[in-house]
Amino acid sequence: MKSGMRITFFLLVAWLSVCSAQAAPTFAEVRDNYRVSDAQMLARDGRPLQSLRVDFTVRRLPWTRIEEISPVFLHALLVSEDKRFYEHSGVDWAAAASSAWRNLWNKKTRGASTLTMQLVSLLDENEIRQGRRSLSQKAGQAVSALWLERHWKKDEILEAYLNLVDFRGELQGIAAMSRGLFGKWPDGLDPREAALAAALVRAPNAAPQAVANRACVVLRAMGKPAVECEGLTALAQLAFSGGLRSRWFEREQSPDLAPHLARKLLRRPESEPKEVTSGEANGNVDGKMAAEPAMQTAGQDMPPARVRTTLDADLQRFASRTLNRRLSEIAPQNAEDGALVVIDNASGEIRAWVGSSGALSQAAEVDGVVALRQAGSTLKPMLFAAAIERGDLTAASLLEDAPLSLSADGGLYTPQNYVAQYRGWVSARMALGGSLNVPAVRVLTRIGPDLFRDTLRRYGLESLTEEGRYYGYSLALGGADVSLLALANAYRALANGGRWTPLKVTSDGKRRPCGEGGCAGIFADAAGVPAPVRQIVSPATAFIVADILSDRAARAGTFGLESWLATPYWSAVKTGTSKDMRDNWCIGFSRRYTVAVWVGNAAGEPMHDVSGISGAAPVWREVMDWLHRGEDGGGANVRPRVASPPPAPPPGVVARTIRFEPSGIVHEPPRREWFRAGSEREVIRLAERGGLAHIAYPSEGTVIAIDPDIPPQRQRVALRLSGKAGQGWQWRLDGRPLGNAGREILWLPQPGRHRLGLFDDKGGEIEAVAFEVRALNAGKVKR
Repeated sequence: MKSGMRITFFLLVAWLSVCSAQAAPTFAEVRDNYRVSDAQMLARDGRPLQSLRVDFTVRRLPWTRIEEISPVFLHALLVSEDKRFYEHSGVDWAAAASSAWRNLWNKKTRGASTLTMQLVSLLDENEIRQGRRSLSQKAGQAVSALWLERHWKKDEILEAYLNLVDFRGELQGIAAMSRGLFGKWPDGLDPREAALAAALVRAPNAAPQAVANRACVVLRAMGKPAVECEGLTALAQLAFSGGLRSRWFEREQSPDLAPHLARKLLRRPESEPKEVTSGEANGNVDGKMAAEPAMQTAGQDMPPARVRTTLDADLQRFASRTLNRRLSEIAPQNAEDGALVVIDNASGEIRAWVGSSGALSQAAEVDGVVALRQAGSTLKPMLFAAAIERGDLTAASLLEDAPLSLSADGGLYTPQNYVAQYRGWVSARMALGGSLNVPAVRVLTRIGPDLFRDTLRRYGLESLTEEGRYYGYSLALGGADVSLLALANAYRALANGGRWTPLKVTSDGKRRPCGEGGCAGIFADAAGVPAPVRQIVSPATAFIVADILSDRAARAGTFGLESWLATPYWSAVKTGTSKDMRDNWCIGFSRRYTVAVWVGNAAGEPMHDVSGISGAAPVWREVMDWLHRGEDGGGANVRPRVASPPPAPPPGVVARTIRFEPSGIVHEPPRREWFRAGSEREVIRLAERGGLAHIAYPSEGTVIAIDPDIPPQRQRVALRLSGKAGQGWQWRLDGRPLGNAGREILWLPQPGRHRLGLFDDKGGEIEAVAFEVRALNAGKVKR
């Protein structure tokens, strides 16, 4: 009688406590806090792009509504687990009394837990881990079940139960069970499958034979003929071994369109805490029933279940296929990797992010969009823009394309053109458009590596962490590691009139995919604060540089009039190839989009005769064409054609018809040219050789050592020109006037790095060099 008295006491406590039960979660709270085990990344229109497993403790698919579950399964579950589910109020008193009577006589019995009481246990994860329940816990479970029945609808209880219950192994919830065991959604379960599934609720990890035997009992309780039990064991064995799982089960969960970006976005939010207490992780605080079922592991905060991005699903698919097709074509030339990014110029929203060539690559996990690689000639537009902005250069200025050697740390720096020939005197337009190396280095000698390095960082290339002298003159030719993403946004700044703004890859703009390396400074910070907007060069300068990059005639000498770069709409584009053809790039923009492509090998191996024009440019052109041509036909989902007319000149830009003299030395015909207001000229005349004086000493990169044992007055440095100074020419050191360049200047050296400039009578800089003064004991050198 002792056991019976305990059961009676339990029932009495449950009945008397119903009015004072602590509040359980609402159905809406449970459903809203439900988390799938595979987080999903969506395109801007809501279509899935990528799924990523984020919870490896269970396999949980999206929440399934009761209307989406086969009625035959619901029938099987009720006859197996809770025959009077729609009749009782949370506790089946008749079943409880029967269970008590059987316990009294020590007969084997399953107990009297209803589906509602089982749901209470599922919501209280702490109780599940403890296993067997004490008398007080059973009473509390009954109380909570009665509360649920008063506040939830029957179908809501059944729906929540079927989404939270464990079926077998890692499969939790009706959807994961149905897809994982039978390869179909829950609405397609037949009677035999439904019976096996219902049998798993009672014993999730039982042997196939035991599950089949229980399923046969369920089928008979459903009124099915005995013949339905035949072959159940074989069916169970096949289902549990994965033999019935559809081959497209995993594929359907993940279209696998943007794996690299997904791994960055579908991880734990950077702004959330990385540790929680065990009670918080269990969803059980102060002994109260949790408002959220256990959806995370202790010590971890869950990543977002869904992230909507700014990516275009159709463009992402097209870009990936185009890149892979081109890489397949040049694979015999030892090219297997590539990356691509597309940005909307106005909004900064990323429309495509292709991190690698996937199966073609031996390093498919490497994200080429943010990997740091040598920039090649892709930095030249920013170099020429800096010189034009400072007034050191115009698009018509003449630069000598001839052999050049410059003193540098460790010896001489001798740049070579991509094509082993020199063109003599060329305009800045032809030098940039044709990507000539020697003239670019000459431009860098005017503004100095330090200033150029600082300018590049303002363009968002924060991977340039060393000082300018570390990179030296090679910075003009891309001798620095940058990311495709940062380069693309730098070109976008030129497309936007010299105005740099951060990028955006999620619909709300608050979540960034990364914040270091090739991603540094590109997005909002961890707190969601965007990087500051910067006006790097004036709209006038940006317009002139973009006009050069769009000029077919300017690049014809190197690339020809017809090439992958010659689009039927307005676009500005630049290619680049790093040393030994390890990387090649093609980056350009139209009025609406910026497209950037990198082709190479993630391992750094050189390609064989693959340049920017032959490797990356075809991909750039195909993607750019796709963006602008639109689709024919009607309908709301058809892509419209995107026009890209030439931009109108901004204020501060003037046009002049120019000619070059002497024509026998400068081989460029008269043309119409753009100038920043105040710098325009109609005749561009090459000075006579005798008049082309330049700074002879100190030369660029010179290091002057001060001997502390020699009196300072005897260590003065003479500033020298290679020829006669022009009238009114002046020296300036670190921006301070030193005197007339036509007379001898003996400068007392001061330790540090300096910039010596030669200026004409109008204050225009003719040339500048950077040099350094070092002292063994700087304290002994006094002014």
